[in-house]
Amino acid sequence: MPIITLPDGSKREFDGPITGFDLAASIGPGLAKAAVAMTVNGEERDLSRTIATDCTVSLFTLKNAEGMDAMRHTTTAQVLARAIKMMYPTAKLAIGPTIEHGFYYDIEFEEAISSDDLPKIEKKMREIIAQDNPVQRELWNAGEVKSYFEERGETYKADIVQIAIEKGDLIDGKDLSVYRQKLEGGEDFVDLCRGPHVPSTGKISKAFTLTNLAGAYWRGDSDNAMLTRIYGLSFATEKELKAHQHMLEEAAKRDHRKIGPALDWFHLQEEAPGQVFWHAKGWTVFLELQKYIREKLARHNYQEVNTPQLIKNDLYKASGHWDKFGEENMFVVREDDGRTFAMKPMNCPCHVQIFNQGIKSYRDLPLRMSEFGTCMRNEATGALHGIMRVTSMTQDDAHVFCTEEQIESEVVKLCELIKEIYSEMGFTDMFVKFSDRPEMRAGSDDVWDTAEAALRNACDAADLEWVLNPGEGAFYGPKLEFVLKDCLGRDWQCGTVQMDFILPKNLGAEYVSENNERKYPVMIHRALLGSLERFIGILMENYAGHMPLWLSPTQICVMGISEKHNDAAIELEKRLRAEGFRVESDLRNEKVSYKVREHSHQKTPVILVLGDREIENDSVTVRRLGSQKQTTFTTDDLIKSLKEEIANKQRPEVSKEKSAA
Repeated sequence: MPIITLPDGSKREFDGPITGFDLAASIGPGLAKAAVAMTVNGEERDLSRTIATDCTVSLFTLKNAEGMDAMRHTTTAQVLARAIKMMYPTAKLAIGPTIEHGFYYDIEFEEAISSDDLPKIEKKMREIIAQDNPVQRELWNAGEVKSYFEERGETYKADIVQIAIEKGDLIDGKDLSVYRQKLEGGEDFVDLCRGPHVPSTGKISKAFTLTNLAGAYWRGDSDNAMLTRIYGLSFATEKELKAHQHMLEEAAKRDHRKIGPALDWFHLQEEAPGQVFWHAKGWTVFLELQKYIREKLARHNYQEVNTPQLIKNDLYKASGHWDKFGEENMFVVREDDGRTFAMKPMNCPCHVQIFNQGIKSYRDLPLRMSEFGTCMRNEATGALHGIMRVTSMTQDDAHVFCTEEQIESEVVKLCELIKEIYSEMGFTDMFVKFSDRPEMRAGSDDVWDTAEAALRNACDAADLEWVLNPGEGAFYGPKLEFVLKDCLGRDWQCGTVQMDFILPKNLGAEYVSENNERKYPVMIHRALLGSLERFIGILMENYAGHMPLWLSPTQICVMGISEKHNDAAIELEKRLRAEGFRVESDLRNEKVSYKVREHSHQKTPVILVLGDREIENDSVTVRRLGSQKQTTFTTDDLIKSLKEEIANKQRPEVSKEKSAA
């Protein structure tokens, strides 16, 4: 007689074992109709599974993330896979997981398909959904599963089972789940899958679409066969699907890889993979960001340092980075005399070397050490993405050396600083992940207990809400990851605060305590923006290239109505430049409307036009980017207004509805 505890704490008692369907029906007909999956004591299950003992159960509909995941899983494994086998009988199925907002399936085709085939596949999928075939879970032993797929030529499915047996994840004879789609007038469709799935294909939302194809090596190994990956989107309603498709279209318009070259900010080329050729305009933004961060750090008593680029690998062996990341992830230089060097992949070991120069006392702590350090990491070519994923990056990196008693106050200051910076950058929607100990880590559990407790206490002191990100901490300590949302609702992980009790000990960093004892300091690793290259890319996409006035490479363009006004335009340019603005004049013999349009396309935020009346009154006609209005100011009032805008870090309005690109 199981007693079922529901999420609201209420309990239901039953005379005997029940299924998830029975539980949903006992609650109400609406839930019985809408429910698609459940968890039993936190374990995801199909509604058809039996509940025989006391437990806690949550039922999910398509309004829940868990229900959507089950629905997307069924769309992939039972509908897309079956459609492929119906249309391409010789195709071999590999894996078909869910991903954020959708799904994909890796498939080996005898003859290549193209994106032109996706509408036909999608049409077949809709026919399958309309049939409302039941999807049933069955338990087979591993040998049966392997033999079943081998007999049908599904070598990848058989390979999955064999690999699991060899790794010890399964023991031949242990039950595996397969899902059967009952069909009339033909062989049932069976797929290997962990589930859960919705009860029938009719429960699948029709708000889905196949989006694109990509290549994918089997098991991610370039020595294996190249498979065709079919991607799809899936949502509970057409409205949600349309909104997401609009976001993707808008994101494509805002792609920094298009905007950057179009605005003459930077370019990339094959001769320097993952490295940025900054043009004058883009470099101006880069330097302004550095200046901005330096001004912030000056108020918090940071010491700015600079450390070498090419470093002997002994240092990384001592720190633990060499064993953790491996030389394949670094750019390595080997000398004829047997010495091995690496281009600096991170700044922290070098900062410890500076700390180690001379004797440090508890009175010297906290010691805050910052560096705009250029780091080199040997990223896989396929992982590179414009300026957001590069091999050469400049981090606004810093390390705070402190005592255990100072952890709380230092983390509070860092959290406040990070939130202040993101707010001024225009990112007010933000959340924090608390990443705890990973499986592969340095240090004892006692050290990790201390580090995690210290970071949690600091979060409480900072009144910082966080969500747990289990197992994703650095190998030397737990960390906070600050995730901001842009105007399109996309998440970007930027700033980090990492607690480290390991590295100072590994590298012999010590200070003399108040009791005249030698102790290891705590090392807090922190980045505010992260990689400057990546953050500039995020800013470009968030603002569609229309940067805040204080960050714009060219802030003001001055032009005359006709050539006779050019001398006045030149004089105004000189005056504004003397006031500290980044300004240029356009003296071409072109129509004003043409020049205004051209500079608007180049995202110049302020365009000033001079005519006879403006020159006579020492005034200007102002056109702001993104507005059709023209306003006239005296020159003095304009200068005062623009200086206030820059000082206050005012931002242009950004919209996800209409791109400025």
